[in-house]
Amino acid sequence: MTNFVLVAGAWLGAWAWDEVAAELRSAGHDVHPLTLSGLAEKQGVPAGQQTHVQDIVDEVERLDLRDVVLVGHSYSGVPVGQAAQRIGDRLTRVVFVDANVPVDGESSLSGWPSDEVREAIAASGFWPPLTADDYAGQGLTDEQIARIVNGSIPHPGATATEPAVLTGDLGELPATYIKCLLDGDEPMPAAAELLKSDRWELVTMGTGHWPMFSQPHELARILHESVAGP
Repeated sequence: MTNFVLVAGAWLGAWAWDEVAAELRSAGHDVHPLTLSGLAEKQGVPAGQQTHVQDIVDEVERLDLRDVVLVGHSYSGVPVGQAAQRIGDRLTRVVFVDANVPVDGESSLSGWPSDEVREAIAASGFWPPLTADDYAGQGLTDEQIARIVNGSIPHPGATATEPAVLTGDLGELPATYIKCLLDGDEPMPAAAELLKSDRWELVTMGTGHWPMFSQPHELARILHESVAGP
């Protein structure tokens, strides 16, 4: 039986996956949504980039999970990609949901215009959550936007500024990259380079950057088919 470990992006916790997790469980999978240190119910726990990697590895090992599909959304693609290399033959697949991918020696803020984010982190130690206006044009209803905004908390800044540490070529892992087209037509360059690997596949969704809210049933279907086939 497949074990899905679901990790949401910045500002969010395990709660963000509620609808997707229910769909996957109804399809017969075991599902383990994970809140990273410093977020949601773990608010206040100190965290750096490697803390988040270890959070994921520890969850897999604590539960002795096999046949694991690690799923990382947005920011969390960086720790998820690193953790995928570290859980060895427990891994079946890694799925990046409109996500950053780790680049050895680079932070999750590398590769996109992030000066304002870096300045905010330098001033407060945290990456401030988005406002409701920032979610416009992403295929979300007003109710969905309110749910995200009300559930978001400041993200531990060091997790975004500290570098990733890879132990090998990420392109050697079996992977699916889900590109959400309302957030841009093309994956970021680091992901586009990895998609040249014959072990990586690209799937597109006609929605915005938060598909676990805007299209949870479709996202769950894609995750199910990533291991079960169409």
